[in-house]
Amino acid sequence: MPTKWFGLVLTMTMIFGFMLFGCHKKSTNPKLPSWITYNSSNSGLASNYVLAITIDASGNEWFGTGEGVSKFDGTNWTTYNTSNSSIVANGILSVAIDAAGNKWFGTGIGVSKFDGNNWTTYDTSNCGLAGRSVYAIAVDSSGNIWFGTGDGVSRFDGTKWTTYNKFNSWLAHNCVTAITVDSSSNIWFGTEEGVSKFDGTNWTTYKTSNSGLANSFVKGIAIDASGNKWFGTDQGISKFDGTNWSTYDTSNSGLADNGIHTIAIDVLDNKWFGTHSGVSMLGWPGWWTTYNTANSQLAHNEIWSIAIDAYGNKWFGTEGGGVSKFHE
Repeated sequence: MPTKWFGLVLTMTMIFGFMLFGCHKKSTNPKLPSWITYNSSNSGLASNYVLAITIDASGNEWFGTGEGVSKFDGTNWTTYNTSNSSIVANGILSVAIDAAGNKWFGTGIGVSKFDGNNWTTYDTSNCGLAGRSVYAIAVDSSGNIWFGTGDGVSRFDGTKWTTYNKFNSWLAHNCVTAITVDSSSNIWFGTEEGVSKFDGTNWTTYKTSNSGLANSFVKGIAIDASGNKWFGTDQGISKFDGTNWSTYDTSNSGLADNGIHTIAIDVLDNKWFGTHSGVSMLGWPGWWTTYNTANSQLAHNEIWSIAIDAYGNKWFGTEGGGVSKFHE
């Protein structure tokens, strides 16, 4: 080989080697996870008790707290409460947004709808809402709003109200604490006595007595990319693939605590569980990671709500610590 070509090859080999070394070095030093906490002392968050979170189409976060609703656009905070708006109550138990962008806030004495300018309140005295306390809200593919109350489930189509309870349907229990809608438009209700599925005509109920459900008190429901249903109970998590059941608890997994308040699933199909003792994440291929106040900057270990934004940030609503935003 001519000398000049040998020199060129040697030079390129060295450069390529340095490039590989640089890439390898970078991969062994990943960016550390980042945490930011917002509370009533360092931000415009209305209260440190955050029971519900949702994110609108513009990327604004809406936090349902014990002292009203706080909206955060990434810079500015706006709070709505009974002193500056027509919201029915300050204690917010649930939040949802419909296809038209209306925000629905469930409270202990009814539901308030906010279209950005006007407020409308629905309670047991002026409509067909089943009960005063609204623990869960969901919107189905037809635009119906479903309200889980302490006295059954109510569906509102914008005009007509329909209520289902254990006396006029096969709903497992009148106290409904979680609602979600699957890709086939089936509605799943988490109750104090099991899970009920409603296809618009037929009801199917799963309890500890007829299924592999870990515990009958179901507080959180989520559905993954494969259609598996995940139920958060007082005694762990149950996964249901339509045929088989699997349960995860502190005895057989890396779950932080058996008491589950809420579940969220990110775009990578990682499952995030809000517990009494921090946040536990189940990732692929079955690896568990827990974040708590001892090993992270999580504001509080009692996690009541989780939302995931378009950038993959996880927002954790806590009981007394405010909201913690986490980016891996």
